Amino acid sequence: MRLTLAVLIPIVLFFIAGCDAKPASQAPAAAKDEVGSERAKLTAEDRSLVEAQEWCVVSNDERLGSMGPPIKLTIKGQPVFICCSGCKKKAEADPEKTLAKFEELKVKAKAEKEGKQ
Repeated sequence: MRLTLAVLIPIVLFFIAGCDAKPASQAPAAAKDEVGSERAKLTAEDRSLVEAQEWCVVSNDERLGSMGPPIKLTIKGQPVFICCSGCKKKAEADPEKTLAKFEELKVKAKAEKEGKQ
C-alpha cells in the first residue's frame, strides 16, 4: 500500500500543478533553447504565428514552446496557440475572451520585439 501511495502522490501533484509546473533547474538560457527547439517542430507558417503571439492565451506567463510544442486551436476561424492541452477547455469555453487576449498578446509581442531592436 505504501509503495502505491509513493507512486500515486507525485503523479497526482503533477496533474494538479498543470501549466505552472516547471523544472527548478531550468535556467533562462536553457528555457530559451527549449522554446526554440519545441517551436522548430511546427510548420514555418505556424512558427510565424507563434512568434507573433509569443504567450499562451490562457496561461499568459507561459511562453509558447515552454511546455512542449505549442498547440494550435481554431477559435471562430482564427488560429490561436496554447502552451499545453490543459489550457484547451478554458480557451474554447469563452471564445470572445480568448480572442481578446490573443489580440493583446500580439500587441505585447510586437512591442517586445521592437524594444529589442
